[in-house]
Amino acid sequence: MTITIREASPEDASTLFHFIRELAIYEKAEHEVEATVETIESSIFGPGSVTHALIAEADGEPIGMAIWFFSYSTWKAKNGIYLEDLYVTPKARGLGAGKALLKRLAAIAVDHGCARFEWSVLDWNTPAIKVYDAVGAEPLTEWIRYRLEDNALKSFAAE
Repeated sequence: MTITIREASPEDASTLFHFIRELAIYEKAEHEVEATVETIESSIFGPGSVTHALIAEADGEPIGMAIWFFSYSTWKAKNGIYLEDLYVTPKARGLGAGKALLKRLAAIAVDHGCARFEWSVLDWNTPAIKVYDAVGAEPLTEWIRYRLEDNALKSFAAE
């Protein structure tokens, strides 16, 4: 079986949506998915988008995705890559697709002179953590991630 990684195109919007829903189900948060094929088309592939996506395939069949964007390190004065989501469908886990997606993103970071490549993982996702540890990534235990969203975001912006 051959694993290939390619840039996603607008024609992949429904595939990305399918993987996003599978990921949400895995994380027990399907009810939180507001994305649609149409919003994926506009937010990832539309004009002015800052988001990118990769598709992992096994023998030409989509089996996973990575959605990412460039971030910025003020201390290093260089861009970075932030991996928003990495997902491999359950039937294809263990084939190396997740590692291949990470490797491609690392190569993109190096090619663009990025200072870092970062992502977050749920603390209970042991299989993913094992992969991340195996590739040499280190957890940033001293940082606490904060978020404003939905009504809290709108309320704060309106103050």
